[in-house]
Amino acid sequence: MYRKSLLNCLMLLVLMAVASCSTTKYVPEGGYLLDRTVIRTDNKEVKVQELNSYIRQKPNTRWFSLFKVPLATYSLSGSDTTRWINRVLRRIGDAPVIYDAGETEKTRLELEKALNNLGYMQASVSVDERRKNKKIAVTYNLSPGKAYKIRNTGWNIADKDMESIVAADSLSSYIKPGDNFNVNMLNLERQRVSSLLNNNGYYKFNKDFITFTADTVKGGYYADVCMNVLPYNYYGNSQDSIHRKYRVNKVDYVTDFDQLDPDFDYGNYSSVLYGGSRIFYKDKLFLRPRLLKDNTFFEEGELYDASKIQNTYSAFGRLGAVKYSNIRLVETEDYGLDAYVTLAKSKDKSVSVELEGTNSAGDFGAAAALAFSHRNAFRSSENFTIRLRGAYEAISGLGEGFMNDNYTEYGVETSLNFPRFIMPFLSSDVKKKIRATSEVGLDFTKQLRPEFERTLFSISWRYLWNYGSKFRHKIDVLDINYVYVPWMSERFEQQLVSNKYSVLRYSYENIFIVSAGYNLVYNSMGHNMMNTSMNDSYAIRFGVESAGNLLNGISHIFRQQKSDGKYSIFKIPYAQYVKGDFDVVKNIKIDDRNSISLHAGLGVAYPFGNSEVLPFEKRYFSGGANSVRGWSVRTLGPGSMKIDDGRVDFMLQSGDIKLDLNVEYRTHLFWKIHGAAFIDAGNIWTFRDYSEQPGGRFAFNRFYKEIAVAYGLGIRFDFNFFVLRFDGGMKAVNPAETGRGRFPLIHPDFSRDFAFHFAVGYPF
Repeated sequence: MYRKSLLNCLMLLVLMAVASCSTTKYVPEGGYLLDRTVIRTDNKEVKVQELNSYIRQKPNTRWFSLFKVPLATYSLSGSDTTRWINRVLRRIGDAPVIYDAGETEKTRLELEKALNNLGYMQASVSVDERRKNKKIAVTYNLSPGKAYKIRNTGWNIADKDMESIVAADSLSSYIKPGDNFNVNMLNLERQRVSSLLNNNGYYKFNKDFITFTADTVKGGYYADVCMNVLPYNYYGNSQDSIHRKYRVNKVDYVTDFDQLDPDFDYGNYSSVLYGGSRIFYKDKLFLRPRLLKDNTFFEEGELYDASKIQNTYSAFGRLGAVKYSNIRLVETEDYGLDAYVTLAKSKDKSVSVELEGTNSAGDFGAAAALAFSHRNAFRSSENFTIRLRGAYEAISGLGEGFMNDNYTEYGVETSLNFPRFIMPFLSSDVKKKIRATSEVGLDFTKQLRPEFERTLFSISWRYLWNYGSKFRHKIDVLDINYVYVPWMSERFEQQLVSNKYSVLRYSYENIFIVSAGYNLVYNSMGHNMMNTSMNDSYAIRFGVESAGNLLNGISHIFRQQKSDGKYSIFKIPYAQYVKGDFDVVKNIKIDDRNSISLHAGLGVAYPFGNSEVLPFEKRYFSGGANSVRGWSVRTLGPGSMKIDDGRVDFMLQSGDIKLDLNVEYRTHLFWKIHGAAFIDAGNIWTFRDYSEQPGGRFAFNRFYKEIAVAYGLGIRFDFNFFVLRFDGGMKAVNPAETGRGRFPLIHPDFSRDFAFHFAVGYPF
């Protein structure tokens, strides 16, 4: 208690020191600290959030949009920069932003220009400055007026062939009658039409050949917009006024390409002819010719298509055996293009070692893994991986009646990934469009514990592919898991039987799990974004899985007899269930340093037919770094169930339904360090009443009373390519307790209600 009080006093003293330090300490005489900048408008159609980027001078950053801690930290420093403490305080803090009237005037002009570009041709912007105690607040007042609208659209294109292409795709135009006369939309239209023509043979066409003329209607706020395509010789680059179409003459390949020597000598290369293409290589052709053709989207004799060039880049970029790819186009007479696809070979073999130390309630152990990868196993960029792993832990305090006093685990994981869609009866064109990868996996694990011996074996076949940059699909065609328990200590078996733990007993029975499933991920920012947590974006994840239905149908067709109330295959019962998961995340950007992230997740798994309980590996758990962070991992629920004496029972604290609701305020503190304040809610439940899980069954008339709530703060080290996260959560509502203990928010106990989490990556 004394230590806790001392800590609180120290924290209070630090906060008082920071707060008492003058933030205008380093504001020069006659100058002003820029305290706030605000944009206001008298037109609700103008979104001021979209105009914040035009402000050229912004005030010092605020933590959680409230506290100027970086500025206060800088102000704590002394004027003597030779002292290390002053240099450190200035490095981690923010120097005061001194008001600059010139930057304010530039901002005013930029805002007026932005409004003009949005169609508000008579817009005006005024500036209101309020000074107080060496601080200044600047307000930009926007008076957009009435926006000009587009009345009619048209184009002026001399080339009839080009005009027919533009007309055929006119429904995709960004410029439509009735819309605001928006210059930004005109620029997008220029880019769209330019890309459209590039994809239809016009190799040398670019957006500079497109201009717009607008005739305003006298006495009204309307404009007639016409798109003009300039002749090819407009800029004096040719005598030819016609934009010519180009065709691909030939497609050749250069493998083993050296980036440091781009002017390669064909005399140093061997070659082979395949499908009309010459393939050049040095010592040995490291990729099969068929693979090269399958990943090339343009062919000899076709019109030039820029989208096919980009698709080819993307296809070769997916191949692990290829380090670098380039497509060189050489013009020939009669408007032809010779294409040279150059490829550099990546390192195809690698070995990695992983070592880990463990400490479980004072029992020490160690784990190790050795992995080997081959990124070009069969010369078609197949990625083969094999991973050997082992673990050992000494277990104390078991007493008598067990096989030994240690835990040993060893296993092997193998996977083979094919960078193509392997399925019979599909044409090469269909497989090329899908751009999927096929993966087969094989895992074996042996667990030797004092209480039991357990073997897990699994084999899987799945397809993965992206649709554009935002959609990602995964189909688990077949996933077979076999759990085999050949031995169990007599004492452990008696505990299961005597307590009638159906949930526990089911987890230690031999069982087959034969399932199939589908998963979809949509990210509005695209999958190439490393970190979207500080941007306006949203992501949706959906998955469905079914197991045992095919086997159950076969059992009924052949009129198989039940054994111990269950159908079986090879005298081993199989699991039967259906499972669905839905997850949505919404990130709302407040400014460049602050955002709010909202998350909702729901999972439902229902055992039926041949199963009364879900397999342990398929059950839901709550609590932990990515769930309700006031609880440690797998220690919450189900429902209002309470574990006696505060024990943790991972087997019993599992369920068939999971709900997670989270809101998190994220702010950039300084350097790579980000902060967060969060509120989490959720729990798990079961569909059925199990005697060993009292209060765990889901019921509509009480589930909302069993939702746990937590709150807390977090620190994140964001290095772009990975994030280290430290979160501390406190219980606010505990559904497993009654009376005072049910609302720790009102009656907190740090030792009882606090949970610390370390994780890699953002929670959602």
